[in-house]
Amino acid sequence: MRARSWFPAAIPGRTVVLRPHNGRNLPAFKRWYGDPEVARLTRYQEGPMRADEVERFFEARVAGVGSLALAIHLAETDRLIGTCAFSQLDGDNGSALFHITIGEPDCWGRGYGSEATALMLEHAFGPLGLHRVALAVFEYNERAIRAYRKVGFSVEGRSREAIWRGGRFWDEIQMSILEDEWRAGRERALGLAPALEQAR
Repeated sequence: MRARSWFPAAIPGRTVVLRPHNGRNLPAFKRWYGDPEVARLTRYQEGPMRADEVERFFEARVAGVGSLALAIHLAETDRLIGTCAFSQLDGDNGSALFHITIGEPDCWGRGYGSEATALMLEHAFGPLGLHRVALAVFEYNERAIRAYRKVGFSVEGRSREAIWRGGRFWDEIQMSILEDEWRAGRERALGLAPALEQAR
């Protein structure tokens, strides 16, 4: 891993740009993680996070140096719509865990999460020099699973009936992507293929 690039100033994309968080983003986190639907999709515990829980989470996992957490902004308006991060960085083995939340409901299903994920993978397998990125997602979060598959993640396992939601148990699915898999599909994942075709 090339540590000098661990905290980039910005990672620009076509529709979103990723930037380090600052304290002004805390109110948005309180709104996002206080939303029952966001909690259902992201939390192991039942129900939304309390304000004090969000503050501790923000301080430790977003503002702290133990993970690379970046704010997701719309490129055109600079509106803050979500957050993404790498945690559990293992420099010896070149791996990390990926997390993402699009907190604004009107931005769900519009491709912003897919692009933010692709930008993070480009950073992971480029400047950071990682070999493997993994994540965990609840079985019922079908929209997220489709987005992860879209950028090249594959299912590698599952924890059976690990989550209790809506009166029943659900699996937690483990997914990952390796550097060579990313290289093979990066142009499509980053949306570069149409531009490359026009340039030929």
